[in-house]
Amino acid sequence: MPEPAGSTLAARDRGLVWHPYAPLDGPEPYAVERASGVRLQLAAADGETFEVIDAMASWWCAVHGYRHPALDAAAHQQLDRFSHVMFGGLTHEPAVTLAERLTAIAPGPMAHVFYADSGSVSVEVALKLSLQYQAARGRPGRQRFLTVRGGYHGDTFAAMSVCDPVDGMHSAFPGALARQLFAPRPPVARLVVTAEGEERWETDGSAFVTWAAEVEALAAAHSDELAAIIVEPVLQGAGGMHVYHPDCLRELRRVADEHGLLLVVDEIATGLGRTGRLFASEWAGVSPDVICVGKALTGGYLTLAAVLAARHVGEAITRSQFRALLHGPTFMANPLACAVANASLSLVEEGWKDDVPRVGRLLHEHLAPAADLPAVTDVRTLGAVGVVQLEAPVDVTAVTRAALRRGVWVRPFRDLVYTMPPYVCTDEDVRTIADAIVGAVAQVHE
Repeated sequence: MPEPAGSTLAARDRGLVWHPYAPLDGPEPYAVERASGVRLQLAAADGETFEVIDAMASWWCAVHGYRHPALDAAAHQQLDRFSHVMFGGLTHEPAVTLAERLTAIAPGPMAHVFYADSGSVSVEVALKLSLQYQAARGRPGRQRFLTVRGGYHGDTFAAMSVCDPVDGMHSAFPGALARQLFAPRPPVARLVVTAEGEERWETDGSAFVTWAAEVEALAAAHSDELAAIIVEPVLQGAGGMHVYHPDCLRELRRVADEHGLLLVVDEIATGLGRTGRLFASEWAGVSPDVICVGKALTGGYLTLAAVLAARHVGEAITRSQFRALLHGPTFMANPLACAVANASLSLVEEGWKDDVPRVGRLLHEHLAPAADLPAVTDVRTLGAVGVVQLEAPVDVTAVTRAALRRGVWVRPFRDLVYTMPPYVCTDEDVRTIADAIVGAVAQVHE
């Protein structure tokens, strides 16, 4: 224990089903038997089951845990009415209510909502929206996007084009991706929370000045080509769990305004409380023009994302040649997903202000010993995010198994062993997660 489940479900899966970024003949996956609260019940090779804490919140979306009564009830109630209808020419209560709530809580004066199937598709829509906006403003030549190195925005083609050009997937699709403009990655920053609860951001001031000058120079040189700036605010997720100072986002807002660009913020991973603010953009106090929201939106129950747009963006589209945003997924505004999302939003609003800081404090305290391990170069936390960075790539299989032996499911990548756990983890759950990460790294990367 714990090994994947030999000749059972995991063996049937292997070679038949592709998993994210994994070959068909890769290691057998672990079979999930049940999930409840913050725990997964996995099947071992001998047929026995064992229980572990999900430190990943199913890739950051199951913020309320599994089988939450309020989310289950919302799903059942909507199933009793109807699970899906087309959104072309029709509407329904869950979609309209969710749009009203999202525009009310979002940073800045958001006025319009477009529903997408997934986070990646929401980025596609936001980029399309930016091009249509510029064309409607009489600037159809503005066809490119400015972003920063180290970003990740999804795996569809337009989204891939604004991911990091080296660490992303550009080399796998030469010639197929649009050529975007990449400013340097924002300088690293750290949020310091004092014993009295005071929050203070720290970064290298001279590095920020240099970075800001490079961004300005790049935007000025290409302003007639650019439609928008797109970034993950304050925390870059799958690109490396990189934390940067809110001043960088303020500078991007200034540059966008100076050169007539939209500012698109990808809050798919950071939105709805994860970083210690309801939206990570709030750390900078900026008003984006477009916001992408996903992951925690339905609490991990169903796939749904939303693109929020400011009023001036919607007005420009309405005055344009086509008058409509040119996208329309079959499952757009799926009623079942929207109903669960409304229940999830209620839970977020009730609990994140207490739960996220609590989880963050415990992660900060109990991951700290990892800094003394010889293989570790950095330990950092932000909100309910904890990261242990190694000096070399993680032995993913070995670290995963070592953490499972300690009762925790993690999914490391690159040189990072990290956690973004459900907000509802108890104090003991968080301590177990942190201790398992430290212990697994110490055992595998001596």
